Amino acid sequence: MDEIIEIWDESGKPTGTTALKSEAHKHGWFHPTIHLWLYTPTGQVLLQKRAAGKDTFPGLWDVSVAGHILDGETPMEGVLRETYEEIGLRLERKQLEFLGRFTSEHHHPGGIIDREYQYVYLAELPVPLKELTVNPEEVAALELRSLLRLAEELWGLAAPADYVPHSGAYYKSVFTSLKSRV
Repeated sequence: MDEIIEIWDESGKPTGTTALKSEAHKHGWFHPTIHLWLYTPTGQVLLQKRAAGKDTFPGLWDVSVAGHILDGETPMEGVLRETYEEIGLRLERKQLEFLGRFTSEHHHPGGIIDREYQYVYLAELPVPLKELTVNPEEVAALELRSLLRLAEELWGLAAPADYVPHSGAYYKSVFTSLKSRV
């Protein structure tokens, strides 16, 4: 879906302009996004396999929920909306914990330049996996994986090509925060 998003400058400030997501990706304009990591008290992390039709990283495992913040939307509003749109889960603000903001830049086939400011959140998964409903345009599959397995596959380099790449600082922050909660 080609959404209208805010365009930001390289220092992470809104420019006051908007564009279609496709235009932002064509020109490499910075824009805000959300990431949500859902976990269980037993040390499981919910991952989504991106749909095969996605423009960026199709078929790779990724965070529980990821998406663009729409024009006029706050990061909190964006994460709540995207969570419902992608996996059919309604969360409340009080269930979310803001982890931080990270910068990301990736160049993709077809000339896509994806430059993001990612607002990252954590939340405990409040329902069993079987109660989630995926949007097939966004998500091919959901799976709970142990935090240990995830760390081994990403940091231990056992299977990094199966995952959407993020920086070492990003993963360190996420894994440290998740480990302290399970």
